[in-house]
Amino acid sequence: MTDEHEQPDLACIDVVELVTDYLEGALPAATARRLEVHLETCPGCTEYVDQMRAVAGSLGGLPEDSLPPEVRDGLIAAFRGFRRHP
Repeated sequence: MTDEHEQPDLACIDVVELVTDYLEGALPAATARRLEVHLETCPGCTEYVDQMRAVAGSLGGLPEDSLPPEVRDGLIAAFRGFRRHP
């Protein structure tokens, strides 16, 4: 339950939408805390965030030009489409 000054609890879909900004430390503190509260009670989202953290850690050192431009453009288009059509 929330009072008039609190934000509603996050749902799993919210975690999916916010995970990149969360891992980059780009979320406002209040939103990051709401996400962390959700993770305290949701093993599925905790596993998802851990997996995303591992992927980001393993791929973070790749130079941008290591992908051919057409592959990079295709991935960007796919991710943009995913965000528009969950």
